[in-house]
Amino acid sequence: MAYVISDSCVMCGSCAGECPVGAISQGDSQYEIDASKCIDCGTCANVCPTGAISQG
Repeated sequence: MAYVISDSCVMCGSCAGECPVGAISQGDSQYEIDASKCIDCGTCANVCPTGAISQG
């Protein structure tokens, strides 16, 4: 199951730079993960400073 970003995202961009498949992009109010590209590696969750990313 793909990872998801909650609304505690502070738009820092840490996760987008670490995603090995480019599944994370900037949305209007927070970053978003494209579930069809996500490979469930967890790298994004490990670098998120607010813990806003978890497995969906």
